[in-house]
Amino acid sequence: MSLQLTSLHNKHVNLGAKMAPFAGFDMPLQYSSVKEEVIAVRSNCGVFDVSHMGEFLCVGEDAEKFVDFMVTNDFLGAGSNKAVYSPLCRENGTVIDDLIAYKLSHGRVLICVNASNIEKDWDWFNEFVGDFDCTLTNLSSEYSLLAIQGPKTEQILKDLEIIDSAEFPYYSVKESEFNGNELILARTGYTGEDGFEIFCSHKFAGELWDKLLSVGVAPCGLAARDVLRVEVCYPLYGHEITDDITPLDAGLKWTVKLNKPEFIGKQALSEYQAKYTLVKLALEKGIPREGYEVLNAADEIIGKVTSGTMSVTANKGVAICQVEANKNPKDKNYKIRIRKNDFEATYYAKAFVTGGHK
Repeated sequence: MSLQLTSLHNKHVNLGAKMAPFAGFDMPLQYSSVKEEVIAVRSNCGVFDVSHMGEFLCVGEDAEKFVDFMVTNDFLGAGSNKAVYSPLCRENGTVIDDLIAYKLSHGRVLICVNASNIEKDWDWFNEFVGDFDCTLTNLSSEYSLLAIQGPKTEQILKDLEIIDSAEFPYYSVKESEFNGNELILARTGYTGEDGFEIFCSHKFAGELWDKLLSVGVAPCGLAARDVLRVEVCYPLYGHEITDDITPLDAGLKWTVKLNKPEFIGKQALSEYQAKYTLVKLALEKGIPREGYEVLNAADEIIGKVTSGTMSVTANKGVAICQVEANKNPKDKNYKIRIRKNDFEATYYAKAFVTGGHK
């Protein structure tokens, strides 16, 4: 089966990007080096083509009510023009996907889902939408999506007149227009830094990409994106979040609002005791990788690395690890086994890197 291409594919190839398959798409892995791209985002500004993500538009009087029923987080209670991050669960509480839902206006909700789960999510939403006064449209092939991330993002987009001087809070969304092009602007981000996501037409995505690069914004690939999100300990579907665990196993208890009157999976989650806990571990020597075993001081295997990398910013190996809840050591003494060697790991209560989002 051939890989799908984003609207910017030729631009990536012409820039000499190293391309690789990801979620059924041929995506840019890196351009210059992962280190340079991470530094650009942490200190200046970088742009990612994330057009592989899926977008569903929900329209109708019950649009907000429907989305609130589908997700575990409180979407209905969020303010106007807000974005809400949430797991999407089955009746038994296991996770289908994690997503961001955007309140565009009353009766209009945009839902952004992971590329690898577009078909699965679409089928799940359609099982229930008929019970509500709203319609659902799959616009995944209609939108390109750019994520512009870094401390200088806001000023750069203001200079380009993509955004105006009006207040634009973190985790909010607004519909906009630029030179006759309709845009959806969001301020969320997946790097821990300040940043904006721009949903737009394929044609305008190319124009915007060129504008951003012309003012010094660094093109960045998926490899840098992964390092950045691990540094700030953001979960990724397929790693910290999988089909066979619940949000409570994945450090996402804060997204499960059991005080909501109703949502899919509420009963199961209200009765569930987490089997796993996520811990953040760092190594002075060695690079932890996905699947490596986590041990306690007695050398007993108690879990595994779900995401691991060499942190460019912290200059050490860092890992998010899934540990069996009933084996999680109170003394916080952990080791990570790399091949046949066990390395003492330092426990972090917070993220390895403090981002700079607003």
